Amino acid sequence: MVSLAFSSGNLAIANKFRSPIPATNALISCRVNLEGNGKPGVPTLTRKQETFPKLFTPYEFERDPMRKDENKLRVFSGTANPRLSQEIACYMGLDLGDIKIKRFADGEIYVQLRESVRGCDVFLVQPTCPPANENLMELLVMIDACRRASAKTVTAVIPYFGYARADRKTQGRESIAAKLVANLITEAGADRVLACDLHSGQSIGYFDIPVDHVHGQPVMVDYLASKTISAEDLVVVSPDVGGVSRARAFANKLSDAPLAIVDKRRHGHNVAEVMNLIGDVKGKVAVMVDDIIDTAGTISKGAALLHREGAREVYACCTHAVFSPPAVERLSSGLFQEVIITNTIPVSEKNCFSQLTILSVANLLGEAIWRVHDDYAGAFEHFSGLGID
Repeated sequence: MVSLAFSSGNLAIANKFRSPIPATNALISCRVNLEGNGKPGVPTLTRKQETFPKLFTPYEFERDPMRKDENKLRVFSGTANPRLSQEIACYMGLDLGDIKIKRFADGEIYVQLRESVRGCDVFLVQPTCPPANENLMELLVMIDACRRASAKTVTAVIPYFGYARADRKTQGRESIAAKLVANLITEAGADRVLACDLHSGQSIGYFDIPVDHVHGQPVMVDYLASKTISAEDLVVVSPDVGGVSRARAFANKLSDAPLAIVDKRRHGHNVAEVMNLIGDVKGKVAVMVDDIIDTAGTISKGAALLHREGAREVYACCTHAVFSPPAVERLSSGLFQEVIITNTIPVSEKNCFSQLTILSVANLLGEAIWRVHDDYAGAFEHFSGLGID
């Protein structure tokens, strides 16, 4: 198995179980084709780097191609984020499984596996990003198809877990939709879930099946470490009190940078009001860290406060870019030097702007899939960044 070690701004290769992997500095780019039903089809990898949007993949990994009859691992992609699925397969040295997904005239979803998965470990890559209900139902039907095709195990790879913010009751007579979605995935027949940066750790407990929780922070830390920012000038900022533990872990990876906290009061869903700043940011480069940017109200008001408090530059880092309106207008208004996100959710052309940088988590998810397939926990240092036990 190949591990990823993030240190001093470089992506190091620790090849312990398989043949050596040549690494080059070429970048991966994809073209997404549209099928007849209007949904994204399987993307095609090219050697020519696209200029739009900025996609930062530190290295291109190549594995010796494997014949499908030589291993019992299958990776299938839903229609939510086929480009990420193709990058994962590219990292793993595999071809994506042959699957047919279409919509009937009334909107119902049809799924057919076009190859045998009998006795195989099957991994289904499908984030439940907007349209959340469509993509969630597609994932459930894919799981059911694999279970009925006699797959040995079915793992739902969910880069972005929709409904994760509905993880508790804040008022009377509210639903806990995160638990409901966990029950649906379990009852559909999934044996395991591989998720990336859940909104809260308690969501893991909602599943009655094993959950492997992968963190996207190493990708962003590695990117920031490659920039010429002095450690003495850096401060990591949590946009709210609830994200302090996430920001502290991020700061520890960035040379134990100091921490600041934005105190806010939320008056309703998708409405935030910044009240105060805890910590010193005067003359410093502030890096705001969050797991989700939805309407960007919280992080943009926090950035405005940081500028008023004397911050020299403000960077925004988040794993999941939902980008509901008016997020793009707020993020591109000049408050941020750079907005750094990952590709757990596909970013449409209309939501791209000049300050946006997209980092790929394909290597993290691909390595996690290998480790789950090999039943290897990897408790030593090179694997510690993946967060898999």
